[in-house]
Amino acid sequence: MRSTTSNGRERAALVGLFSGSSRQFDPEHSLDELAGLAAAAGANVVLRVLQDRPKPDPATFLGSGKVQALAASSDELAADVVIFDNELSPAQLRNLERALDRKVLDRTQLILDIFASRARTREGKLQVELAQLKYLLPRLVGASAALSRLGGGIGTRGPGETKLETDRRRIRHRISVLSKEIDVVRRRRAQLRERRQKAEVPTVALVGYTNAGKTTLFNALTGDQAVASDALFVTLDPLVRKVRLPDRRALLVSDTVGFIDRLPHSLVAAFRATLEEVANSDLLVHVVDASNPERERQMAAVRNVLAEVGAEDVPSIEVFNKNDRLDASERERLRALYPGGIVASALTGEGRDELIAAIESRLALDTTVVRLTFDPASEADRSRIAHLYRVGRILSHESGDTHIAIEAEVPRRVMPQLTSAVSSGLAKAEAS
Repeated sequence: MRSTTSNGRERAALVGLFSGSSRQFDPEHSLDELAGLAAAAGANVVLRVLQDRPKPDPATFLGSGKVQALAASSDELAADVVIFDNELSPAQLRNLERALDRKVLDRTQLILDIFASRARTREGKLQVELAQLKYLLPRLVGASAALSRLGGGIGTRGPGETKLETDRRRIRHRISVLSKEIDVVRRRRAQLRERRQKAEVPTVALVGYTNAGKTTLFNALTGDQAVASDALFVTLDPLVRKVRLPDRRALLVSDTVGFIDRLPHSLVAAFRATLEEVANSDLLVHVVDASNPERERQMAAVRNVLAEVGAEDVPSIEVFNKNDRLDASERERLRALYPGGIVASALTGEGRDELIAAIESRLALDTTVVRLTFDPASEADRSRIAHLYRVGRILSHESGDTHIAIEAEVPRRVMPQLTSAVSSGLAKAEAS
C-alpha cells in the first residue's frame, strides 16, 4: 500500500541511466541534483536507482529486469512517484506507468511542475503553462492523469469528435492564445528597454546555475530583500532594481531565473520574453557556486543557455560565489585558474566592492569632465542641454546672449552620443 509521508510530502524513487550519451557528467552528482529538484517539488526521496547500459531501451528506457526490480522496491518502500533523470518518450512513459503501477515523471515534467508552483506573476504563469502544454501535446495518448492535473479536463466535447481529438484541438488553441499573449509581453518589455536606453541607464543581469547565490548577491548589491533560499528555482519572475553608486551614478541590476543542465527546450522557448532581458543587457554577471564539485559542468550549462537565447556575445564578469565555504588554498587556486574572475561571498559581503569596481570599468561608468557650448536659439541644442542634465552631474552653467556654456561630469560611456550630438550643430565640446 502506498502512502505519503507524515508531513504530506510524496515519497519519490529516483532513477538514472548511465549510458553513452550521459558519460560526460557524473551520474551520482546528477542524481543528487535530481534529489534537490524532487525536494523543491515537495517530495521525500526514499529510493535511488542507477543503471549502466549502452543505450536506453526504446520501450521501457531501463532493461526489463531492472523495471521489475524497480517495481518491487517501489512497492516495498511505498513510493508514490518514480522520477527519471532523463526525458522519456511518450511510449516509454506509458509503458513504465503500466509496469510500475504508479505515477511516472521525467526530468522535464519535474522542472515544469516546480516552475508552475513558483510562478507568481501573470507573465510567469503564462510562460509556464505554454511550456507545459507544448510538452503535453505529443503525450496525450493514455495521458488522462496528466490532463486531470491541468485542471480536471479541457472542456466540453464537440459532437462527432473523440476525446483525444478534442483535447488536441483545445490544447493547440490554448497554445496559440498563450503565444499571442506572450508576444504582447515581449513587445512591452522591448518598449521598457528602449525607455531605459534613452535614459542612458546601463543594465547588469545576474545569470548563473540555479542555487548559485544570485538572489543573495542581488540583495547585497541593491539593498533589496528579495527572497533567497538554499533551494532550486526560488527566483522565477525577474526582479529589476536601481543601484545608486556612492557618487550618485546609477545602473539597473536584474535577477533572473536560474539555469540548469539539460534545461527543457520548451521552457527556454516559453521564457524567451524574459530571457531577452539577458540578451539585451549591457553586462552579464555570471554567478558561479565556487564550492560545488560540478562547477565546470554548471558553468558550461549556463553558457549553453546563453547561446540559445542569443546572449553569448554580451560582455560578462565571472563571480565565484560562496567562497566562505572554501579554504585559503582553494581560493588561491580559483584566482589562478580564472585571473579575470572575482572570488566573493554574497553572504559575508566579501568581494562586493571589487565587483562594483569591475562593473564600473566594464561599463565605462568612470567619468570625465566635459565643457559643452550650445546655441540658445537652437531648439535642438535646448534638447541636448536637457539630455546633458539627465546623464551628467552639472558643475557650472553659464548663460549669455549668444551661447550657453556647461561644464559637466559625465560617464565615459555616453561621450560618443554627446560629442556626435554637439558636432551636428553650433555646439562645441571640450573634454578634459
